[in-house]
Amino acid sequence: MKKKVVVGMSGGVDSSVAAYLLKKQGYEVIGVTMKHFDDEDESYMEREGGCCSLSSVEDARRVADKLEIPFYVLNFKESFKEKVIDYFVQEYMEGKTPNPCIACNKHIKFDEFLRRSKGIGADYVATGHYAKIEKNEDGRYLLIKADDDKKDQTYALYNFTQEQLSQTLMPCGDYTKDKIREIAKEIGLAVHNKKDSEEICFIPDNNHGKYISLVKPNEVNTGNFIDKNGNILGKHKGIVYYTIGQRKGLGIALGRPVFVTDIIPNTNEVVLGPEEDIFKTDLVAKDINFIPFENLKEAMSVTAKVRYSAKPSEAIIYPLENGKVKVSFKDKQRAITKGQSVVFYDGNVVVGGGIIEKII
Repeated sequence: MKKKVVVGMSGGVDSSVAAYLLKKQGYEVIGVTMKHFDDEDESYMEREGGCCSLSSVEDARRVADKLEIPFYVLNFKESFKEKVIDYFVQEYMEGKTPNPCIACNKHIKFDEFLRRSKGIGADYVATGHYAKIEKNEDGRYLLIKADDDKKDQTYALYNFTQEQLSQTLMPCGDYTKDKIREIAKEIGLAVHNKKDSEEICFIPDNNHGKYISLVKPNEVNTGNFIDKNGNILGKHKGIVYYTIGQRKGLGIALGRPVFVTDIIPNTNEVVLGPEEDIFKTDLVAKDINFIPFENLKEAMSVTAKVRYSAKPSEAIIYPLENGKVKVSFKDKQRAITKGQSVVFYDGNVVVGGGIIEKII
């Protein structure tokens, strides 16, 4: 009897080819698009190409027809709003810079989506992520970097549990992006040359400050730009418009380059300073998840990165109380930011990660 796999289809080339590869491997494949918006919400309906747009739902439907697999649209609107959008807004209101894709992967794609797929008899769920899942000699599942290092997405996937890994397939991890597009073209998928979505899916113009100001119109207020000594330098338009390391779009001219070095939500202040002030080596992270083992018992040498686009750098992680860890980088890192994730690697194996709580 064929194993049943439900593929999360975004309408993009990666998830489309993932569905094709799994069908070719002999699985019973069902395509599902996770709907995060209301039909009457014009800002989503009119968007082109985003993973939550109406056009992408139709792209996914056409791919499923081409592959001759069943296709359904499931409503995740309420949980997506609570676990991703509300979280995103609140983090920015607290002077942090969250990663909504990590929250979506943790709470929606590999939690609720997996549960609902199992409810219809699925053995596995699958996505078009560039990552690999392997089982080691001890029977423990590992998350491994994709073969295409430029497209590797393990940074956003560190929250996997053993149960989730055992029931997830990621066939694109064995291919380069160019090869995935080539396969899509060979089998006649119209999405073979579709542009990758790089925007935050629920913010149509990718202006998060404007979006939060509309959601919280009475809570985003102007305040002072200050230097590290507390001297007032000018006015900012609301802390939600800024992130650590930012230089462009500050709306202030001081005759020298300045960068956001800190955000103080309690006083509604944004600290500006020279670029050297945004280079740090140590941080504390919370909400830690480890994959090859349950808990960190002693200091461990790893490579780690503090944002998706960064290159992993040598670091040592130390266990702290309450399940937190201290991360000490060998070299200074640019713009370590509260609310972002720090992810640890041992070679190509994802050790784990957590949310940056404090910069030391």
